Amino acid sequence: MEFDEYTLYSIASVAIYTNMLALKFNTRRRRRVWSRKWHERRNMGMGILHMLNDELLQEDSAAYKNFLRLTNHQFEKLLRLVEPHISRQDTVMRQCVSARSRLELTLRFLATGESYRSLMYSSRIHESTISLFIPEVCEVIFNVLKDEFLMTPSTPESWQSIADQFMELWQFPQCVGALDGRHITFRPPKSAGSFYHNYKGDHSLVLLALADACCKFTYINIGVNGRISDGGVFRDCTLSKAIQNNSLNFPQSRPLPGSSNNVPYVIVADDAFPLSTRILKPYPQRGLSHDKKIFNYRLSRARRIIEHAFGILANRFRVLLNPICLSPNKVEKITLACVALHNYLCTNSGQFYTDFDEASIITLDTWKPQGTNRTSRSALSVRDEYKNYFCSPTGSVEWQDAAVLRHNC
Repeated sequence: MEFDEYTLYSIASVAIYTNMLALKFNTRRRRRVWSRKWHERRNMGMGILHMLNDELLQEDSAAYKNFLRLTNHQFEKLLRLVEPHISRQDTVMRQCVSARSRLELTLRFLATGESYRSLMYSSRIHESTISLFIPEVCEVIFNVLKDEFLMTPSTPESWQSIADQFMELWQFPQCVGALDGRHITFRPPKSAGSFYHNYKGDHSLVLLALADACCKFTYINIGVNGRISDGGVFRDCTLSKAIQNNSLNFPQSRPLPGSSNNVPYVIVADDAFPLSTRILKPYPQRGLSHDKKIFNYRLSRARRIIEHAFGILANRFRVLLNPICLSPNKVEKITLACVALHNYLCTNSGQFYTDFDEASIITLDTWKPQGTNRTSRSALSVRDEYKNYFCSPTGSVEWQDAAVLRHNC
């Protein structure tokens, strides 16, 4: 059988292509190295973070605290708590990353929000390893700190202690906390669609929190997607249910100073929350009388504690300031760790935040105020009792009239 030139050319082309495919699939790929040489030198103390951390510890304690957000004493105490849960065994193939290095790198990530790749070059630890242990360490930090530093008060005495602080520091009687929510933004997986899409066009989880008079968090709820309305987040959280069921063991109602009518202990909030006998919010801004403006000013003065708590949190742990490039589950672990560390630092530093520079506070994204809600007469009556108290000789403060005029409350 004879073949023309075109047929021979076609047969040859098919044969060459077949041989190339066979060569591709039969040739074993060269195995990648387990660990690059420059990674291994971290065990010789040659990582930039390791060397800088040691130098700061020895030469500049203030810079060390700024570097990790903890003093050396606070760091060592935290390390003792988390070490049993984050330590790993060396293998015949390589040395594991020590518990100390895991904690240092996690704290640095929370303090700066650096990418895993950036941390890889400064620590000589591969980014895939970093991506595995940072969420794990964050979860452990929250678990070891929450019972001591992030417990919601459960006795009338503990709530009364908070109320005494609000009265002493902010001249607001029978207040057991300031309530607000913030959006923690992140970059969602492609499959999420608009599930986490909030009213600003970002993707976020909602952090709902209650703070005492010294900017420590006494209750947090994180994980609700940002598209849920503010009222919906609060309505479905455990705090709202506990308030409705009277299961928080607030102190018994009693008259405000100089008054004879019993008033319940309250939480101060803004327009995003429904007014109730336990939740105080401002009077609507339209057509306010002078005494209502006084009330709004005094309420705002006490309520700003939660805003400053969020601001301090975000300034300390700047990972929260920009969208976090991780899954929602990991974002939740990171946020919980930041809140627990915030309370840990407030407790161990002995520092009370009672004087604020408004311009210096960086805040997280605020909530969108919701519409009006049906309000019971008893809730309106409680708010009026506070209004009357703040305008009485017993409850007024000397600067409130000037403040109302200055801020046009």
